[in-house]
Amino acid sequence: MLDDFFTRALLAGIGVALAAGPLGCFIVWRRMAYFGDTMAHSALLGVALGFALGIDLTLGVVMITTVAALLLVFMQRAPWLSMDTLLGIMAHSTLSIGLIAVSLMAWLRIDLMAYLFGDILAVGRADVMWIYLSASGVLVVLAAIWRPLLAVTVHEDLARAEGVPAGPVRLLFMLLIAVVIAFAMKVVGILLITSLLIIPAAAARRAARTPERMAVLAALIGAIAVILGLHGSLYWDLPSGPAIVTAAALLFLLSLAPRPRTAAAARPARSVPHAPAPPKEGQ
Repeated sequence: MLDDFFTRALLAGIGVALAAGPLGCFIVWRRMAYFGDTMAHSALLGVALGFALGIDLTLGVVMITTVAALLLVFMQRAPWLSMDTLLGIMAHSTLSIGLIAVSLMAWLRIDLMAYLFGDILAVGRADVMWIYLSASGVLVVLAAIWRPLLAVTVHEDLARAEGVPAGPVRLLFMLLIAVVIAFAMKVVGILLITSLLIIPAAAARRAARTPERMAVLAALIGAIAVILGLHGSLYWDLPSGPAIVTAAALLFLLSLAPRPRTAAAARPARSVPHAPAPPKEGQ
């Protein structure tokens, strides 16, 4: 019989994976991995804000990551600064400012490693409940905007011509990323959150022939990675967050193995987004 703390860790990790997988598909399709990484790095500044204002840390993270996303959208209009340069500046700046802010709070005893690399074995029942409520909300909203977001991902100009409100859809998508980062922080940590978003989705891409199947498969692969990673952490005394990400990476490598060629596999996967001119990161 597994201990209660391990069962809670499994439930929490699976809850995060169920939300991160489908959302990560759009991050992969839109080539926004570095954008997600930048928002994740800014989460530590949100932790510092939560401690400074005496508010819930999750709320602080959502506030900062949302501001970071809006700032990126505004600053990407600068013609003299490329988007990858801007993302690099903001990612490392926000992480460094967050580290400095936390270090200046001498009156607090903060386990910085837990925030950076996760502490899934320390989640309580309230944390598990919050993760599943948040994940459910993310999935409901994602399902509601699925078609317009998919249209914007495939061809934004055509989607605008068809009346899709591209701006609000993109903003809502970025808010969903902020929420997932906030409740995934305790599971895999700030530095590894993006991995749980993009690796299962990347692993699911070859096996899926429709966007919907890819989203479901990404969630399943993420959940399997959580189970494998936590058991590896239990039996080999490994850090839990990195073990989960390593398990996801191994599943990705397995997805690259050659598959038997069938008549169905020979046909191109026309329904999975492969935008010829993907939007800029952050859009």
